[in-house]
Amino acid sequence: MQWTPGAVNPDPTFLRDVEQELGTGIASCFHCSKCSNGCPVAFAMDVKPNRVVRMTQMGLKDEVLGSSTIWLCPSCETCVTRCPNEVDIPGMMDVLRQMAIRENVPAAEPEIPAFHAAFLSSVGKHGRVHDLGMLTSYKLRTRQRAGAFKDVSLGWQMFKRGKLRLLPSKARRTQRIRAMLRETVRRI
Repeated sequence: MQWTPGAVNPDPTFLRDVEQELGTGIASCFHCSKCSNGCPVAFAMDVKPNRVVRMTQMGLKDEVLGSSTIWLCPSCETCVTRCPNEVDIPGMMDVLRQMAIRENVPAAEPEIPAFHAAFLSSVGKHGRVHDLGMLTSYKLRTRQRAGAFKDVSLGWQMFKRGKLRLLPSKARRTQRIRAMLRETVRRI
């Protein structure tokens, strides 16, 4: 790949902003690739986790915030476990997602923010997740009306085994959970 003037527009404050929001540094990463080699979803990512760290260090804000990797990271912390310097990649991915949302960068994987919204909505209403309601909300948010019935056989199997309830159960102190969610959303 050859460098062309104007092809990349590095932001010199990007690394500092990410580290400040994260509350720790990512400069200790020496790009051994152990995080990417151990990541259970690296096969689906457009940019491997160690490259996201490097791109962040280089100030490639637009490329990082526009990548699908920040949305695909499951925050399982396998990368942190494998990292010899304990770089908080899942925390960094959270910060990058929040930055993308704040700056109105369209999600490279639009289904994932829709899933999060459906999940948080369900928790906000009931104090816990109501699977059937969350799935319905997710399908509507992603406009999957045509494929809405493709999961019916799996849903029926879950229902028969008592893993899927038709009606939601309410948690105690739902108001407190709603207050926590509002506070979290305010911080984003």
